[in-house]
Amino acid sequence: MDLSRTRDINGKETVVNRPLLFPLATGKTWEVQYVEQHPNKVHKSERWSHKFTVVGFETVEVPAGKFNALKVEAEGHWTAQLEPAHTVVQGAQSSADGTTMVTQAQNTRDEPVSGRTYKAFWYAPEVKRGVKSVEEYYSGSGVRTERYTGELESFKIAP
Repeated sequence: MDLSRTRDINGKETVVNRPLLFPLATGKTWEVQYVEQHPNKVHKSERWSHKFTVVGFETVEVPAGKFNALKVEAEGHWTAQLEPAHTVVQGAQSSADGTTMVTQAQNTRDEPVSGRTYKAFWYAPEVKRGVKSVEEYYSGSGVRTERYTGELESFKIAP
C-alpha cells in the first residue's frame, strides 16, 4: 500500500508527501525533498524538505472507534524565493470637510523567506489504513498559517 501523494512539478511526476513507507517499524526514517519553480504568483521557487520517523504505537480515538495505531511524525522546512513585485493600495475617506486620499506603494524584493512544517499520521494495522492525520505549516516567525486534519469516520472490513 502506497499512500504517497505526487504532483507534476516542472514537467516531472514528483512525490510531495509520503506519510507511510512499508514495512513500518519503530525508529524507521525516510525523507521527501523537492524543488518547484514558480509554484504561485508570489514565489519564484520553493524548496521543501521533510524527514519522517515512525515514533511507535499509541492509542488514538476517532469517530470510527479506538485504535492501537503506529504514529509517524514528520518535521520539515520550506524555503521560498519571493518574486519581485510592486503593490499599490489606495483608500479614500469622505467627510463634510472634504475627502482624504491615502496611497501606499510597496516593493517586494527578490529575497528568501522560510518556515517549517509538522505532520503526524496514525496507521492502524487492524484496518490497514490511516485513521488520523494532522498537517501544520508555519511562517519564518513561527506563526501557524495553515492546519489540516483528518479522522476516519467509519469503516467496514470486507469478508
